[in-house]
Amino acid sequence: MNILLKNGRLIDPASGRDETCDIHIVDGRIEKLAQNISASGSIQSVDLKGKIIAPGFFDMHVHLREPGFEHKETILTGCTSAAAGGFTAVACMPNTKPAIDDESVIKFIHERAKVALNGLVDVYPIAAVTLGRKGEHLAPLAELASAGAVAFTDDGDPVHDAEIMRRALEYASMFKKPVIQHAQDLPLTKGGVMNEGFNSTTLGLPGMPSIAEDLMVARDIQLARYTNSQYHVAHMSTAGCVELVREAKRKGLHVTCEVTPHHFTLTDDAVRTYDTNTKMNPPLRSQDDVEAMKEGLKDGTIDVIATDHAPHSFDEKQVEFQQAPFGIVGLETAIGLAITELFEKNILSLYQLVEKFSTNPRRILHLPQIKIQEGESANLTLLDPSFEWKVDVQKFKSKSKNSPFSGYVLRGKAVGVFNNGRVYWN
Repeated sequence: MNILLKNGRLIDPASGRDETCDIHIVDGRIEKLAQNISASGSIQSVDLKGKIIAPGFFDMHVHLREPGFEHKETILTGCTSAAAGGFTAVACMPNTKPAIDDESVIKFIHERAKVALNGLVDVYPIAAVTLGRKGEHLAPLAELASAGAVAFTDDGDPVHDAEIMRRALEYASMFKKPVIQHAQDLPLTKGGVMNEGFNSTTLGLPGMPSIAEDLMVARDIQLARYTNSQYHVAHMSTAGCVELVREAKRKGLHVTCEVTPHHFTLTDDAVRTYDTNTKMNPPLRSQDDVEAMKEGLKDGTIDVIATDHAPHSFDEKQVEFQQAPFGIVGLETAIGLAITELFEKNILSLYQLVEKFSTNPRRILHLPQIKIQEGESANLTLLDPSFEWKVDVQKFKSKSKNSPFSGYVLRGKAVGVFNNGRVYWN
């Protein structure tokens, strides 16, 4: 590898840099970073005028499905989808089969990730809070942390028992790991398949009220305060939750949160098509909730944009709405949706987008920040914020194609990624 990136706009929140420069990369390391580096000899020169060079993007909420559900996604196809979407790292959720509640599963994922695309995409397992994600008994958190788990969650389901949640927060704090909650009060949402409101009534579909998410987050914030531990809200979807996290931060609690691109883009009006690719958990909410997501991103209440990439096979989604599984794929549309919905509409700057896609996930998971300087390994995401493209799900690298954004025209796309001595060009 001997590549010269010319005329790119380097945005690096970790160092505060926002400037136009050239970067010469040799064998995966940054050989030189300066203005006007001359190409000579066998150097491959790439003109990035008008494009962004950023520290590698990190999606901290991805379902890779392996082991156990390889017909939906494998670690290889998930990593390929991530690279195509502009991510050099992902954190994978534990609702596999078996669940990530044993160090052997973590070792298996690490081994598969090392050979997938020759290690281009870093994969960080997030382990289960409870054995089998059944919510009954704590998983061996110390063992899992020692094996490399970067956080704990029962995602796909909430940690519903308050006593178990309390103990999980206490133990996780001993290892400096966050507990990530899929916030959902189960009795309030039993049988629900979409947001509870006008649309669920007219469609005749069982609803999931927003208060079910708000109650769980309110309880957990109190537990995080009581145990003085770190708590993170996954895929937040309600205006009430935004306000709860905003108030928790105001009080100095160690509480963070994330939002998905579909929750700041779509409302439950999309469900009126009965397209099962609009069925996700938490469900698409109201316009007021969408506006609250944007305001939370803008004022810093929402730390991270994460995809909740949840692949399902074609056959699984080709059923009646109530029978279909929850979830959509998101790795390959995340940047386009963020630039189209947030940057183009003056909600966030490109600098803020880089923070929420790269700097903040690493901060929350206590991982080292990427250093873009001479002598360091090149871990970069290159993106074109003005590139206009039409979403064609059949071109997705993910094994599954379940997306409600098929046919959407978006602005902004990843040009390529560098990591671990490898490069992937779109």
